[in-house]
Amino acid sequence: MDYGKYRYEQEKREREARKKMHVYHIKEIRLKPNIEEHDYQVKLKSLQKFIQHGDKVKVSLFYRRRELSHPEFGRKLMDRFLQEASNWGEIEKPPMAEGRNIIAVVTPRH
Repeated sequence: MDYGKYRYEQEKREREARKKMHVYHIKEIRLKPNIEEHDYQVKLKSLQKFIQHGDKVKVSLFYRRRELSHPEFGRKLMDRFLQEASNWGEIEKPPMAEGRNIIAVVTPRH
């Protein structure tokens, strides 16, 4: 068997596989529990734009100082944000609390 021909065929298969591969970029949207309504809507539009472009979106909610004494406000905000985000994408990773953060991941629908 000709080794050069074998290598050529193998590289050809790899090129073809790379063409069909879809690369996800991960974008991040950062929220805080006491966000104003207009800022919230801007973040929601950013998420919609990222999802329509085909990127995954990591939604992070950060507690600062005394905000941590009322985690229910942040949880409520994150639930509302993900509920509205489900119109455009799927929730890949549900919200999980990690220290002072709540993190969730939203992906485009297939």
